[in-house]
Amino acid sequence: MADPHAPGRELIVVVKPDVRLRVAASGLESLAGADVAPLARAVAAARGTMRPLFGGSEDRVEAAAARLAAAGIAAPALAHYYRVHAADDALDAAAAALAASPHVHAAYVKPAAVPAGLNDMQPKAAPAPPATPDFGAHQSYLDPAPGGVDARFAWTLAGGRGAGVRIIDVEGAWNFAHEDLLANQGGVVAGTPVLQPDLVNHGTAVLGVFSGDGVGVTGICRDAIVTAVAATGALGTAGAIHAAADRLAPGDLMLIELERPGPRWTAATGEQGALPLEWWPDDYDAIRYATARGVIVVASGGNGSENLDDPFYNAPAAGFPAGWSNPFARGARDSGSILVGAGVPPPNTHGSSWGPDRSRLDFSNYGAAFDAQGWGREVTTTGYGDLQGGADANAWYTDRFAGTSSAAAIVTGVLGCVQGVKRAQGAALLTPATARALLRSTGSPQQDSVPYPATQRIGNRPDLRQMLGGLVEADVPVPLHRYYNAQIPDHFYTTNWAELGAGSAAWQYEGIACRVHAQAAAGTVALFRYWNSTLGDHFFTTDYSELGPGKFGWVFEGPAGYVHDQLAPGLLPLYRYWNSNGRDHFYTTNFNELGNGNFGWVYEKIQCYVHA
Repeated sequence: MADPHAPGRELIVVVKPDVRLRVAASGLESLAGADVAPLARAVAAARGTMRPLFGGSEDRVEAAAARLAAAGIAAPALAHYYRVHAADDALDAAAAALAASPHVHAAYVKPAAVPAGLNDMQPKAAPAPPATPDFGAHQSYLDPAPGGVDARFAWTLAGGRGAGVRIIDVEGAWNFAHEDLLANQGGVVAGTPVLQPDLVNHGTAVLGVFSGDGVGVTGICRDAIVTAVAATGALGTAGAIHAAADRLAPGDLMLIELERPGPRWTAATGEQGALPLEWWPDDYDAIRYATARGVIVVASGGNGSENLDDPFYNAPAAGFPAGWSNPFARGARDSGSILVGAGVPPPNTHGSSWGPDRSRLDFSNYGAAFDAQGWGREVTTTGYGDLQGGADANAWYTDRFAGTSSAAAIVTGVLGCVQGVKRAQGAALLTPATARALLRSTGSPQQDSVPYPATQRIGNRPDLRQMLGGLVEADVPVPLHRYYNAQIPDHFYTTNWAELGAGSAAWQYEGIACRVHAQAAAGTVALFRYWNSTLGDHFFTTDYSELGPGKFGWVFEGPAGYVHDQLAPGLLPLYRYWNSNGRDHFYTTNFNELGNGNFGWVYEKIQCYVHA
């Protein structure tokens, strides 16, 4: 028997406000005296029922809107949205009949929403051991940037595991009996989960990323209180988003782990053409309702391989309201959500390489609206059973969770850490706008790949050390980026990403050399930067007397940053080398790179001490 709560298509109707429609026990009524009998006949012909989409009655929805308005919150008008519940084969004809009414602003049928994941892993037949091992070493996404999000750094801070933060996951099903999802879990608070194993595994995997208890995996913000809303059956996607928003406070987090086939999708293309939910008007307004209330909404950006900047998406779907515009263009019509793309994990993660680290995965949607990326492959978490299987699904784990789903779960965990630290310090919580801005202004930059250049935007990978910098000390250490130009040759170091970014012209980006202070702080000295155009060499020193304001062809360019001249806990030596053949200076914290000198390099000294 088919699950009656399984996700299906939805017929959404928007009635013009001046009709003042009410769904009464006797049927459809207009408080304005409009003739709504044709609407009732269209619903009856479909053998369906028509109900308010966002609440038990229009009056309750309007009363809630009035309370928000009195508090100065500009939320969208939701009382005019309805859903027609009828058999799937009757929805299209009903939509056409309803759209023909002069009282109807819009009537459209939405395709069924599905999880934004690429996961067909099967559980191992071998039984699980008596005690689950710690798979933490597999969770490289917890590691320092640029490979990971540096969650372990956040855990060293009060509140850094998300204490006091609430998160609601919106999708279809979960296994809240999993051995790693027993603490800080509130279960399903609205909607009816479906019984499909793939949906259960998907939701379980999502929760494990940020909420794992530490039995087999450790969630990024495991101290946060996590619940779920099932966007299934009568509730639907927009209703689920609205229900979740009503259960959250400003600064809390909502994660939407669903996508929907867009106008380019065909059954033959799999997920290609799938879009984030907010392209549909009712889902957009539900998300805007949540963000207007101060709830941070993180949404998977979809596995449709689509360019969301394509003008094709400026054209409304059949039945959309007049005046609709593409929300992916942001601007005046911006839901306030955080869209997350799927990035490549570091090469050789779990023995697999998908391309250059932080480049766009082929399936990920992309465009200017994307705010951040997370790992879109090789995510170790709960569920599926391909890492640890057996007969008991409560002990299943995977090494292969993927999609914009895994990516969005990681970004949600990151924001949970930030909010937890802010709560612990009594600082102002992130808002939807400041959370988005923080993700866009920090992090490890997206990388190019062939054929997916960084201009196909999915955003930066979050870096919690950067994001929490202002809450840790007045001047948190910042990355000192390392570049190499083989033509000169020259090694170059800078804290200013804008100077060369991911590499330009002949300059190759080699990663973060170390971290230094951007401003003078107690116990630091300046690391002076010089350039010699004759030699084609950059030189860095803490000893101003070596070259002073500039001499012997060296031009003084100012401090590159501020470092330590004494070894202290948490600091590493920065070793200095000179190569007279290449006329190049080189600096590294890894003594194993050149040791006491090799390949023409002469070891000169420890230049200073820096942060890892």
